[in-house]
Amino acid sequence: MNELLRVVFDTNILFSAVGWLGNPHRCVQAARQGRCLSLTCEPILSELAEKLRFKRGLDAQKVTEIEDEIRAFCNVIVIPGTLKIVAADPDDDAVLECAVIGRAQFLVSGDHHLLDLENHQGIQIVKAADFLTLIQSASKA
Repeated sequence: MNELLRVVFDTNILFSAVGWLGNPHRCVQAARQGRCLSLTCEPILSELAEKLRFKRGLDAQKVTEIEDEIRAFCNVIVIPGTLKIVAADPDDDAVLECAVIGRAQFLVSGDHHLLDLENHQGIQIVKAADFLTLIQSASKA
């Protein structure tokens, strides 16, 4: 059997997956179904919780339920918080660092600061639609 693709979903992908049924949701579903190995870290989960509270108006209990559900299908990686690559958006550094420390092959994002990098230390940075195509190809291999 082929080894699962290792992936980090940026906060914006997780945020979109919670509220809408588009490509980000399909990416996260693939991880839930065990079609890829999803990695995350506390800074990503904290940023997600903040956005769910303030942009979506969810209460603390609902946010905790969502975080717990994500933890159930993700490997939570501990990062030192030392990587400094994205000067324009330092929150993105934690996402990149999670991918590096977790030995991810892919980072899925909708954020141009990350997408513009295209690749970091061998990690391909792709949009949700592109990752879905990769998952399809991997499952056929």
